[in-house]
Amino acid sequence: MISKPVSGWGRYPSIESSVHAPATRTAVARLLQSVQAPLIARGMGRSYGDASLAARSVLMTRLDHFIAFDSAAGTLECSAGVTLADILAVVVPRGWFLPVLPGTGYVTLGGAIAADVHGKNHHHDGSFSQFVDEISVMLADGSVLRCSRDSHADLFHASAGGMGLTGIILAARLRLRAVSSSHIDQRLLATPDLDTTLALLEQHEGSTYVVAWLDVNQGGARRGRGIVMLGEHARDGELAPDTRRALSVPLDMPAGLLGRPLTRAFNALYHARGARNTASHRVHYARYFFPLDALGDWNRLYGRRGFLQHQCVLPPDSARVALRELLQCVTASGLVSPLAVLKGFGAGNDNLLSFPRSGLTLTMDFARSDAALALCARLDAIVVAHGGRLYLAKDAAMSTATFRHGYPQWQRFQEIRERYGALGRFASLQSQRLGL
Repeated sequence: MISKPVSGWGRYPSIESSVHAPATRTAVARLLQSVQAPLIARGMGRSYGDASLAARSVLMTRLDHFIAFDSAAGTLECSAGVTLADILAVVVPRGWFLPVLPGTGYVTLGGAIAADVHGKNHHHDGSFSQFVDEISVMLADGSVLRCSRDSHADLFHASAGGMGLTGIILAARLRLRAVSSSHIDQRLLATPDLDTTLALLEQHEGSTYVVAWLDVNQGGARRGRGIVMLGEHARDGELAPDTRRALSVPLDMPAGLLGRPLTRAFNALYHARGARNTASHRVHYARYFFPLDALGDWNRLYGRRGFLQHQCVLPPDSARVALRELLQCVTASGLVSPLAVLKGFGAGNDNLLSFPRSGLTLTMDFARSDAALALCARLDAIVVAHGGRLYLAKDAAMSTATFRHGYPQWQRFQEIRERYGALGRFASLQSQRLGL
């Protein structure tokens, strides 16, 4: 065990934590039996806010074992500390792929389940846990339950999306997608305004992967202009894993680097590039799904104070109105979002705290400041007024009331935690802030 400062990917907040790094299941059980104080499991630290922060944390990255792989059936069982990038490196050359991918490969399997991550194909395939058949969860007393939709189903649906608050996810068995190429056929469609962006997202919802980069810093007639990105798995070609060597941001950039002048200039160039590059072209899966992984420690671009990422989902009947209010709120604030993404979600699942539900989801980044925190509170109020909710894996500042409005099954979640002895044993800064 070592004591050190830890933070999420947004670098806010940061706390001093006693970090335990067990290498075996037995060591995890011994830790739970010897330490009675609340703790939380932690993987690669890619949740953005305080979901993996606690005075005591359990680093799971040493439990990174492949347990079983049926290359004929496309099923895989791994320990929770294996990253999605590591899984792809093994299964892609054998013609298999993870059915759901977030925006980075540097997420552990346990973290992907705990956050029930989603991808560019949620409108077709749902979220990560929908391809997970079984999870091994260590309870507070050190015992292990294998839970699924048929066995200890309440624990399964509380743990998938439960942000590590039901126990420690040790391993999981999941189903893979068959592919015949490691490449994606991508097509870009530049749009001049929000109406066109929304129309193209709807028009192309039959595509396997659909997402829009959005220039949220433009007002007036250009508000909501963007680039709609369509993707399909290539039907032929090599089956090659990612071999990129990432360049890293070597130090913290000065505060204000990603301010209005640079962000507006970058967005203008990016939009113009998208408008010129409309022909279909083929890209490696890593470049398509994980573009930011090519730049290591990219969170340093926001400086030492870090940044806030705000991601909400808005229900279909009010999404367009709410989206306009959110964009107007951002431009009126005078702050800029260097990165913004818009995409459609399909139906939600049976997990109690999973984020995705039918509608539109908008993601924005803001350099951390008092003004940015105040802006996020105003954005939260718009989301609540329209019946939406915020993504727990990105959250660093949501109020208890906002959480309970967006996640009405929170009381049932607490009942299940109590049933399995998790209350008071598994807790994070986020859970304490949200009243869990």
